Amino acid sequence: MNIVVVAALIKKDDKILIAKRATGDENVLGKWELPGGKVEINESEEHAIEREILEEFELKIKAKKYVKNNICKYPKKTVDLRLYECEYLGGQFRLHDHSEYKWIERSEILNYDLAPADIPLAQYIKE
Repeated sequence: MNIVVVAALIKKDDKILIAKRATGDENVLGKWELPGGKVEINESEEHAIEREILEEFELKIKAKKYVKNNICKYPKKTVDLRLYECEYLGGQFRLHDHSEYKWIERSEILNYDLAPADIPLAQYIKE
């Protein structure tokens, strides 16, 4: 089973947003990630990332451009994680699927226990 998932690279004051999963698949539970979610049928990837960030954090963002992807095989599915650079527009943080969030320096991203699919993207971001 292949699933297309979008992830947001949200920048604010030279920092990027990461969040720790509190719900969902056992492969990512308790792991840090670049926030995002599944693309629905007949939905553009740009719309999906804006919708997911609004649902999960109540934040408004604008998808600016596709950056790169990583295909990660988990025991029960294959995830095509597609990273988009996004503009932070505003909103008050409310966590729905995560236990915490942080704005971090790019150079710090690999210091966190990241979800497997996010690691290659994090390496790219760090460079």
